Amino acid sequence: MLFVPDLLENYSDNELYQLFLEGNKEAMQVIVKRNSPRLFNFIYRMIPDRPVCEEFVQEVFLKLVRAKPDFSGGTKVSTYLFYVARNLAIDEIRRRKLRHNISINGNREEEDQRTMLEKIPDRRWEPDSGATRSELKRRVEECLSSLPEEQREVFILREVEGLEFSKIAEILGCNENTVKSRMRYALEKLREGLKDFL
Repeated sequence: MLFVPDLLENYSDNELYQLFLEGNKEAMQVIVKRNSPRLFNFIYRMIPDRPVCEEFVQEVFLKLVRAKPDFSGGTKVSTYLFYVARNLAIDEIRRRKLRHNISINGNREEEDQRTMLEKIPDRRWEPDSGATRSELKRRVEECLSSLPEEQREVFILREVEGLEFSKIAEILGCNENTVKSRMRYALEKLREGLKDFL
């Protein structure tokens, strides 16, 4: 059966992956087009290095094509992609042995998504508080960088990528309560670190 690329947009990633396994190369192109921006943003917030992020996004899709994982058990293709991206990023961070800064006000590939700073209400910017937007941004980045890796990952996946706790648990390979606990600790530490601005 011949599929027109525009019609493929209506299929889920899992359906597209099955079509790809059956020989439809255009189906993989749709998966790549649909998921690349989110994967790039996710990796970039862990490793703020554009060329490395672009390389890792390509590597994620190569692993999908080469490994040919089985999604018949209900696992989503996007969950697999984030899982692979996370592992690549963590391996790179360990190789570099560096603490990374997460860009809170970074470029967003999707117009309908706002960065964390854009979500903060304007009423918080009191002229007499002495706090400027750039000072707050710098402080937020410092606070995020100081979070333990496990808490930072959960925070990024939840607040920046907008994923549900259940999906985060699947990506990280832990239970949902662990994810919620890590998020709670991350928020407590961020609240403490940003108390002068709130």
